[in-house]
This record gives sequence, C-alpha cells and structure tokens, in this order.
Amino acid sequence: MHLRDKLYIGGRWVEPAGAGTIDVAEAATEEVMGRVPAGEPADADRAVAAARSAFDDWAAVPATERADWLSRLQEGLVARTTEVGTLIAREVGMPLSMATLIQAGVPAVILGSYASYARDFAFEEEVDGSLIIREPAGVVAAITPWNYPLYQLACKVGPALAAGCTVVAKPSEVAPLSAFVLADVAEEVGLPAGVLNVVSGYGPVVGEALVTHPEVDMVSFTGSTAAGRRVAQAAVAGVKRVTLELGGKSASVVLDDADLDEAVRATVSQCYLNAGQTCIAWTRLLVPRSHHDEAVAIATKVAGEFLPGDPLADARLGPLASRETQERVQGYIRKGIEEGATLATGGPEPPAGLDRGFYVQPTVFADVRPHMTIAQEEIFGPVLCVIPYGDDDEAVEIANGTVYGLHGAVFSRNRERAVAVARRLRTGQVDVNGGGYNPLAPFGGYKQSGLGRELGRPGLEEYLEVKSLQR
Repeated sequence: MHLRDKLYIGGRWVEPAGAGTIDVAEAATEEVMGRVPAGEPADADRAVAAARSAFDDWAAVPATERADWLSRLQEGLVARTTEVGTLIAREVGMPLSMATLIQAGVPAVILGSYASYARDFAFEEEVDGSLIIREPAGVVAAITPWNYPLYQLACKVGPALAAGCTVVAKPSEVAPLSAFVLADVAEEVGLPAGVLNVVSGYGPVVGEALVTHPEVDMVSFTGSTAAGRRVAQAAVAGVKRVTLELGGKSASVVLDDADLDEAVRATVSQCYLNAGQTCIAWTRLLVPRSHHDEAVAIATKVAGEFLPGDPLADARLGPLASRETQERVQGYIRKGIEEGATLATGGPEPPAGLDRGFYVQPTVFADVRPHMTIAQEEIFGPVLCVIPYGDDDEAVEIANGTVYGLHGAVFSRNRERAVAVARRLRTGQVDVNGGGYNPLAPFGGYKQSGLGRELGRPGLEEYLEVKSLQR
C-alpha cells in the first residue's frame, strides 16, 4: 500500500488542511493500492504562496544553474525507473515493460532535454538596437491527467523550471502517486524550497482554486477538451497565460500504394497503446474503399494478438485506469453498434475470464461512416474505426472532418506523396510511414485539441514573457 498523508509545499512535507483522502485503485484488480490527501483550497493557497515566495530568487538563478538542477532531477528519476514503471503499470494499466520504458523512462529524457535547452537558449538578443529579453512567466499551475501521469508532469515542470518559473502541480486523482515520487526526488536533490510544490486533490476543488488564484500567472493543463474549455474560461477572468493539451481523434491515412499489412499493423498497435488511453491514438483507419475488407481482416487478426491480461505479467493489453473509463468505452462500443457500424471483433462485454479489473476487449469496427459518433468523439479505449474513402482528396477531407487536430499518420510507398498528404492534414503532428516519437519536436494541437505547444524549444517559449528594451 502506497500511503501518502502529506503534501509537498515549500520544500517540506506538510499536513493537509483537511482530513479527506483519495483512494487509488489498482487497474487490474480494483483493489486499493494507495491513498493520497484530498487537498482543499487552503492547500492550494499555501502552495501558491510558497511558489510566489520562491519565484524571484529562482528566476534570478543563472540558466546554466537551473539546468544543473534539472539534470539532478533527471538523475533522481533514472535511479527510480523500476519503481515508477511498476507504480504506473498498477495505477494506469499499461503493461510493465512499456510502462518502464515510456511512463518512467521518457519523463527523465524530457527533463534532460530541458537541461540542455536551458544551457543553450538565447534568453537575450539584440535586434536593431533593442535588447529583447525573455523572462519567466511567473508562478505556473500544472494540472495533469492520469493516462501518462509523470510524462505529462515532466512536459510542464521541465520547461517551466528551465524558464525560471516556479510550479504548483496538481496530479489527477486517478493516478497521483508518481507526482509524489517526483517530489521525493526534488527533496532528495535539494531543489530550492517552493520551486516545485505538489498538491493532490479533485479538479473542481484544488484545480479550480489554482486556475482562479490571483497569484498564479500561467495555467498549463492536459486533459479532455471539455475540461480544457472549463479551465480556459476560469483562467481568462484573470487574463492568465494558458496552454492546453486536449483530446484527439487522429486519423491514420493509408494511401492506395502503401504496404497495407504494414500500415494496418502499425495503426492497430498505435491505437491500442496503453489500452487506447492515449490522446494521440490513431483511432480512425482510413483505407481506399477497394482495400476496406482486406484492411479489416488484417486489423481483426492483429487485434487478436492483443490478449488482455495482467499488466505486471506484461500482457499485451492491460486494463483501463478506472471503472468510469471502462464504462465510458463500453458505452461507445454499444453506440457504434446502434448506429450501424459493423463489429468486426471485440465488443462491450469484458474479456472472457477477466471479471475483475477495468478491462475492455480490443475492438475493431468496419464500415464506419465519418459522421458516426465513434468516428467523431474521443473514445479513449482500444477501439479502432475503419473508414473507407474514394481518393486522396476525400481521405484528407475525412481526416480533417472532426473538431480535433492533434496527431495523425500517412502511409505510402512514395515518400513525397505521403509528405504532400501529411502537409494537408490540420493537425499538430503527423507520422509519415511510421516515423517515431521525438521528444525534441514540438507537440500540440490544432482546433479543439489545444492551445500552445509542449516539448522542444517552442515548449520552453510558452513559459517565457518577452520584454523589449529600447536603448
């Protein structure tokens, strides 16, 4: 049992203002695996006050020294890779080997990348006699989701600290434990008091208090589009800087000259990553109408290889993170059947033999029409929609035909053709022929997938204000 009864505020573990607690359920067993404080607005106030008190001194620390602190945090996380991977595999349900690599390993890489940026970034430059200065935005409220809990926190803490900002982090109540591990590391390495603070709690309580707090200068939020709208509306009253990384309904466009087997396999695998609990999941497989049935057959075969089971035993497909998410995904599967899509494999019932745990069958729908609910709304589970199209223009129209624009893919044997189609997609990232994840490339969405960018140099610039000195 992972019991956390204190909050990390001002460089110390302190008693929360109230007595409320939040149980953390293990995704595979539904049993309570941990407990954290249910923070209150008073806790948010204390954390913001600590961050505000630390801000001036931290902003004055030379960027190279801030880089050294980030490197120490990186090293501390690397030393706890196995612990973090196991913890998040249990909280979220991602298979252990993938959780260790992605959920634990990548956050350390991101912190290291921002250590490098802090050392190399031009915080000042001369432009025709003016001195252009980039200064930290101030106190940042970092509100993170449950699907990639430490990764998303690193995407905010890394650039914020590199820029000279101080941070109050509010992790999701579903998977909060890795945020406490990061706080442990901050304490171990001696990060100056108040630079990083962690307050667990519910979004409508602690999240709302942070977003509306007059001493918070910037809000960085990752979560659903619906929640992002509420955050933006609350923050705008204080004219706060806001970055939002929200939902997606990404299309994998398979052109008529692509290697169909390779493209479909890659799409199914990416769609089912973390049991589909991934905002960039390629949940819509767009294939030429003449290849539809063959693509469905391949997708069905590949889905059968994703056997659900215990994430700690490294099953190919783990459970979802919560009962609420499981029921939501099952509801979407029923909706797809009701609206006339063909259920090729899977379904709303739990996988055979897995009555405990928040499991959902790997599901493939065929004959999906672009206007259907399952083709328009983010499902956040292992559900793939196969959508036929006529020509490249129709494929682009369908791919762009949702309110989202976060990610996507294009497959073709002709690289130039694939890149030309990728350029037409209204989305923040596109993988061409399976191009891999790059932690140095900016990430973010068009349309209702968000505002601003994370990762890379643009991710650092989000946390900086620009001042011009005319001399």
